[in-house]
Amino acid sequence: MKGERVERTAEAEHDGLRLDRFITDLLESRSQAQKAIADGRVTINGERVIKSRSIQTGQRVAVILPEVKPIVEISTESTVPIVFQDDAIIVVDKPAGMVVHPAPGHHGVTVVESLGGRAAGGPAERPGVVHRLDRDTSGLLVLARSDSALRTLQAALSKRDVKREYRALVQGTPPARSGTIDAPIGRDPRDRTRMAIDGETPREATTHFTVLEHLADTTFLAVVLDTGRTHQIRVHLEAIGHPVVGDPTYGEGPAFGLERQWLHASQLTLEHPVTGEEMVFTSQPPGDLQRALAAARAKDAGA
Repeated sequence: MKGERVERTAEAEHDGLRLDRFITDLLESRSQAQKAIADGRVTINGERVIKSRSIQTGQRVAVILPEVKPIVEISTESTVPIVFQDDAIIVVDKPAGMVVHPAPGHHGVTVVESLGGRAAGGPAERPGVVHRLDRDTSGLLVLARSDSALRTLQAALSKRDVKREYRALVQGTPPARSGTIDAPIGRDPRDRTRMAIDGETPREATTHFTVLEHLADTTFLAVVLDTGRTHQIRVHLEAIGHPVVGDPTYGEGPAFGLERQWLHASQLTLEHPVTGEEMVFTSQPPGDLQRALAAARAKDAGA
């Protein structure tokens, strides 16, 4: 399968930035960005480049993304729980440990592969993908089943008409019962696997939180996204000093028997892309998160 071509224009904030850093977020890592340049898959104003150099405001940078194996039908039975499906959409309850679609360097069955051809619309390597969840974040995810449904859902997401609510257990006690974190997020220049509020080429990001329950040294939150940047909730909560419990990247790592972050996409509200009907889907946290929350509550009771 031929790789997808993506084009981006350098803005004033990018002037003087190295080319490999400018395209890193398109390719997941700086090493992959450097390889794309060396392979001749990057052009500046239509001219192929074979080594990294500084870019200038107004230059058009195009990247041919790596080829990804075609999606094959694995089984007639989905290995990811399906909450709802019709001819236009499919809503799943993604388990932790599963990524949404194939990507360079990833091994293992993804959500779109597990659906066995049910999702459709958009690029062949990520059919029907409207939004994503981190690999180790569980919960609700909507995918399209046609190009038109995908365009409608993506437009609704862009206008913030798709509401995504999460549950999170965080370290410490936030200073207020509710709050909004409004801080752009970009790739961390010191660690390419991380995102940061002071990262490179930051993009607008807004997260709202409400305290549901105060515990001994943790707090249970409801979290709502206005935007959907990579690792957004985890980055924003770390930024205010209350990282997600169990988070190995932005927090203190394993806690209460968890092997991942305590973060679950618990409610999804959207208008059906064909009928316009408002639809609300809910999901309870899975067993590992329930047990960790019970342990946090038991610690609180014994405090």
